[in-house]
Amino acid sequence: MAEDGGHLAPAAAERATVTSMTALSMTEVTKSYGRTVALSDFSIGVEPGEIVGLLGENGAGKTTAMRTLLGYLNAEQGEVAVLGQSPRDPATRARIGYLPGDFRLVSNQRVSTVLKSFDRLRGGCWATETQRLVAALELDTSRKFGQLSKGNRQKVGVVAALMHAPDVLVLDEPTSGLDPVAQRTVLELVDARRDVGAAVLFSSHILSEVEDIADRVTILRKGHKVAEGTTTELGAAALQTIDVVLDTPPPADVFDACEGVTLDSLEGVKASFRVAGSAAAVMSALAPYGIARIDTGRHDLDAVFYGYYSAEGGDDHGTN
Repeated sequence: MAEDGGHLAPAAAERATVTSMTALSMTEVTKSYGRTVALSDFSIGVEPGEIVGLLGENGAGKTTAMRTLLGYLNAEQGEVAVLGQSPRDPATRARIGYLPGDFRLVSNQRVSTVLKSFDRLRGGCWATETQRLVAALELDTSRKFGQLSKGNRQKVGVVAALMHAPDVLVLDEPTSGLDPVAQRTVLELVDARRDVGAAVLFSSHILSEVEDIADRVTILRKGHKVAEGTTTELGAAALQTIDVVLDTPPPADVFDACEGVTLDSLEGVKASFRVAGSAAAVMSALAPYGIARIDTGRHDLDAVFYGYYSAEGGDDHGTN
């Protein structure tokens, strides 16, 4: 993430392993809770040095996908691998940083004690990196975990996930509960890990932050993958709204001959329509009537995401 207004992105820790294999892999995974199918034939991959954003409404299956990928849940079918190994392999698990969506710790322990415990579990050599992260997030480690606000508890979780400079990051709503400044800092920290070769999978309800830092996006709906690609690729597939003002009124049937165009309104010289793909054909058809003004809507991730949910609401099965 670039510098902005003198605010420097936090430096990444030195440790990173760049490999030729897919760092995170789920292949045709199905997971159910009783009769409720949380994931259906779901596949996703994250390469080293890549950030993939996982989007979906509550109950879409995001948290289930992450927990299954990390070996915390068993799938009925399909395969999962982290760095080419089972996610339950101790050596592999040591290279993973995970932030769950419901991060919890013993409430009467001081944050400094909690972080030292995490450090000991990881070999006792990450005190300097932990201090750097604590300073970047302006986290008060003298307080007990149970006394912290939601945002500060989230900061503890972010430090715990990043303190050992993991090669793989799996982050479930990492900026949840944070103020805008802290949100930005967390994204910079994540971005820095990507820059040194780590693979990152993160979920979010904040579409703008996914659009800002994700290399690719996967959209889940009711346990099914409904879209996947770069934000540019997904945006190109979205319907774009165009409003035009012409010099002379066109006949309504001028739009009928244009493939992928849906006319929303035509009032004299003013027309509003939606276009799937290129607008070149409809612009050429309107040219004889004189185009005085054009207003176009953005091809952004919001339009793509809501396009998959507008027809019928996503069911909340409690699976996230």
